[in-house]
Amino acid sequence: MVQSEKVIEMIGITKKFGEFKANDNIHLDVKKGEIHALLGENGAGKSTLMNMLSGLLTPTSGQIRVNGQDVSISSPNVANDLGIGMVHQHFMLVEKFSVTENIVLGKEEHRFGFMDKDTANKQVQELSDRYGLSVDPKKLVENITVGMQQRVEILKTLYRGADILIFDEPTGVLTPQEIQELMSIMRKLVSEGKSIILITHKLDEIKQVADRCTVIRRGKSIDTVNVRETSQQELADMMVGRSVSFTVDKKPAEPKEAVLKVENLTVKESRGYDAVKNVSFEVKAGEVLGIAGVDGNGQSQLISAITGLMKSASGKITLNGKNITNKKPRMITESGLGHIPEDRHKFGLVLPMTLEENIALQTYYQKPFSNHGFLNYKEIKSYAKKLIEEFDVRTPSEVHSASSLSGGNQQKAIIAREIARDPDFLIAAQPTRGLDVGAIEYIHKRLVEQRDKGRAVLLMSYELDEIMNVSDRIAVMYDGRIIAVVDAKETTEQELGLLMAGVDKNRASAETVTAE
Repeated sequence: MVQSEKVIEMIGITKKFGEFKANDNIHLDVKKGEIHALLGENGAGKSTLMNMLSGLLTPTSGQIRVNGQDVSISSPNVANDLGIGMVHQHFMLVEKFSVTENIVLGKEEHRFGFMDKDTANKQVQELSDRYGLSVDPKKLVENITVGMQQRVEILKTLYRGADILIFDEPTGVLTPQEIQELMSIMRKLVSEGKSIILITHKLDEIKQVADRCTVIRRGKSIDTVNVRETSQQELADMMVGRSVSFTVDKKPAEPKEAVLKVENLTVKESRGYDAVKNVSFEVKAGEVLGIAGVDGNGQSQLISAITGLMKSASGKITLNGKNITNKKPRMITESGLGHIPEDRHKFGLVLPMTLEENIALQTYYQKPFSNHGFLNYKEIKSYAKKLIEEFDVRTPSEVHSASSLSGGNQQKAIIAREIARDPDFLIAAQPTRGLDVGAIEYIHKRLVEQRDKGRAVLLMSYELDEIMNVSDRIAVMYDGRIIAVVDAKETTEQELGLLMAGVDKNRASAETVTAE
C-alpha cells in the first residue's frame, strides 16, 4: 500500500562531466512503501542519477532530501547511514567468501579478535527468512546461482539497515523464473515498509511490479506517471521521444545462393564433451536465419567455431566457397564475415581504449588507417566520427573510452564497426541483450537492412519474440543438435517452445494443432 510521505526528493539535480550534462535539472520523488521505476534509454542518465543518491557521485547542482531533511551524500557510507542501499547491476561479491562473509564484510562483529561467525550466520539466516530469500548463509558465493548471488546483494543492503533500496537493471542476468521470484521479493520488501527504486528499461516488468514511473530522456525529466493508468506503448514513446514499433516492419525474404555452409560440425567444450554434435545448415544471401534454443544447448560454441574463436573437432565450414574451418579469426573476417558477439565486453570491445580506436579494431592495419606500420589517426578519427553520427552512438566525443559509454551505445559502436565493413555474412549473437526498446527497434531495423541488401544474416538469440520477429527461417538447437528448421511465418511460439524443450518436430506440430 503506497503511503503519502516522501522518503526521497531529488530537486533540480544536474551532473556535469566537463561540458557534458549527464543529468540536467532532474526532479524525482519516492514515496514510502512504493516501487518507483526509473525508466530511460541506455545512456539517458539513470545510473548517474542513482549513483548520486547512493554516494558514488556528487551533484554539480541541486538538492537531495531524505525523509524531509536536506542531506549531502558524500560517500556510500553516508548513504548507508541514511538508510539507502544499492543493489548493483554487476554484483560486488568475493567469490571465495561465504554468503555471510560477503554480507557482513566491513560490518563484522568480533569476539576475542575473531569474527563471530555463529552470530553472523544466525543474523543472516533471520534476515533471509524474514524476507523469504531462501539463502544458505554458509555456502560459498562461487557455488550458488546468479539469482542467489543477487539475493546476497539484497541481504547486504538489508543487513546495513537500508529502508530505501535501489535496484540497478536487476533482471539482466536472471532466468524468467528468477525474475518472477525477484518481483515477489520486491513486493514483500515494500509490504514491510521499504521503498524501492527500480532502474530498468523493461516495460513489462514496470507494468508488473511498479506503482509509479519517472521517465528521463537524454538527461532530462520527462514525466512521472501512475503505472496502472499508462500503457506500455505510452511509456515507450515517452522514453524514446517518438512512436516506437514493437514489431519488425519487413518485406518477404528473397533468398539466393548459400553464403555460409556448415557440414557435420562437431565442437568440443574445454572439458572434452561435445557441445555441438554433427550440425549441418546453410545461410543464404538475402535471408535471416535465426538460431533458437534455451541457453546452454551449444549455440555459443557453434558461433565460436564459425568465427574462429574455438576449434571444431570435425566437420567443415565454408564461407563464400572458401573453407574457413579452424582458420584464424582475422582470416575468417577478411573472407567476408562480420561478428556482433554475444559478450560485447569480452569479445566486442577493448574497454580502456577510445571509441575511435575500437571502431578501427578490425581495419586498423589496412589503408587508409595504416601506412607502412604507422597508424593514421587523422583517418581513424574522421572514419569514427562518420560512423558515430550515422549509427547514432551517443558519446561526448570519439576519444572517450568505450567503458564510459552505456551498454546500448557500446552495442551500437560494435554494430557500426561490423556493418560498415560491408560483410557478406553477418553474425548477430544476442544483439539486443540489456538494451532498451528504442535501441532494440534500431538494431532489428539494421539487421533487416543487411538482409535486404542481399547479405546473409545469422541471428542467435534467447528471446523468442526477437527470433520470431526478425528471422525468415528458424533453426532450433537442443542438446547440441539442430532438431528442426521451421519457417518463421508458419511456426508459433508454442511450437518453438516445444522444440526448444526437445520435443520431436512432428509431435510438436501435432500438439500445437491440438492446442489450437
